[in-house]
Amino acid sequence: MSQFTAAACQMDSKDDKEDNLERALAFVDQAADIGADFVTFPEMVTYIGDKDRYPEVAESLDGPTVTQFAEKAREHGLFVHTGSFFEQIPGSDRVYNTSVVIDPDGEVLNSYRKAHLFDIEIDGSVEYEESANVAAGDKAVTVETELATFGLSICYDLRFPHLFQTMAHRGANVILVPAAFTMFTGKDHWESLLRARAIENQAYVIAPGQIGDKPSSVPTYGRTLIIDPWGNVISKAKDQEEMISTTIDMGYLDEVRQELQSLRHARPEVYELPK
Repeated sequence: MSQFTAAACQMDSKDDKEDNLERALAFVDQAADIGADFVTFPEMVTYIGDKDRYPEVAESLDGPTVTQFAEKAREHGLFVHTGSFFEQIPGSDRVYNTSVVIDPDGEVLNSYRKAHLFDIEIDGSVEYEESANVAAGDKAVTVETELATFGLSICYDLRFPHLFQTMAHRGANVILVPAAFTMFTGKDHWESLLRARAIENQAYVIAPGQIGDKPSSVPTYGRTLIIDPWGNVISKAKDQEEMISTTIDMGYLDEVRQELQSLRHARPEVYELPK
């Protein structure tokens, strides 16, 4: 398909899981009403709150969150990217931060577990330790569909370009970045990093974000963005819970990759990261 309509939902999720999911499912209906082929959601779409409750609100990949999103995908005949939710790890008090892509038949195509966790230690003092409650995933994930090949990431992953380059070289041409960027980092880094990932990978970037004050957490930045392969912002959310949409033009993406062939010039034999 040379063009398709993508919708990105900016959420103000809090600590009422059922209410958050109900609002997200209503956005799928709204996306269908405008003729969207694909709809995506932010990080922690179903719960943001007390970290001690993560195991309680976590669920399996065939739990109610994926099941109800799948029912909506099948009802409306569109692709749904769930944003991320907490996935149970049998026998562990920690959870995965997981996203899922569902096809128009309601079938799960693939899932991704957040690979980079936000642990901050300054002068020997732990300031924030996501890994205390969340376990890291260990693989890059791309999902090939009739619309595009989607590359999956979550929030803090955005700061690690090698993950995105890996996905691009596996064929990703639309990269998803569901996030709950903090107000402090978002105001200076969010758009700059997203545009850089779009430019260097010559891909569309769709980045649905959390917005608003959160229980037991810091305020989130919002500013959901859709960016084209040249790095132009083509759709941007206001400072409220809302859905944005745009046309994803794969023909234009092919033109960008033909006119500036940087992906072909990558030299992985030269690059090395210390262990």
